[in-house]
Amino acid sequence: MSLKAQITEDMKSAMRAGQKERLATIRMILAAIKQREVDERIQLDDSQVLAALEKMIKQRKEAITQFESGGRADLVAKESAEIAILQAYLPAQLSDAEIDSLIAAAIASTGAASIKDMGKVMGVVKAQAQGKADMGKVSARIKQKLS
Repeated sequence: MSLKAQITEDMKSAMRAGQKERLATIRMILAAIKQREVDERIQLDDSQVLAALEKMIKQRKEAITQFESGGRADLVAKESAEIAILQAYLPAQLSDAEIDSLIAAAIASTGAASIKDMGKVMGVVKAQAQGKADMGKVSARIKQKLS
C-alpha cells in the first residue's frame, strides 16, 4: 500500500472514530499532496509524499518557535500535536551513529577533502537519509567533518 493510500485509510478511520484533531491534520496532509499533484500535473510517489511531510513538519517547528516567543502556549500545543501526527508517517529516524557512518561513507566515496566538496557529500547522504533524518542537522554535521 502506498503512503498516500495509507493516509487516506487513516482519514477514514479517524472519521469513524470521531477524532477531530487527527482528522483535520490528515485532511491537511491530503490537501497539500493534492495541491502539489494539481500544480505539477503528476502523481506523487512515496518519496515525494515524504518530502511534502518533511516540509510540513519543518513549517510546524518554525511556527512553534514563533508562538513560543509570542507566549502562545495554546498554539504551541496545537502545532506539536500536528507534528506528532505527521511524524507517524515518516520512516524510523536514523541514530547519530548511523548518520555519522553515512557521512563517513559519502566522504570516502566522493573523495571530499574540504568544505568546497560539501555539495557532493550532501547529495549522496540526502539520497540515503531522506525522510529518516533532519537534513539541517545532517548538513551541520557534514560541515563540521569537512572543516
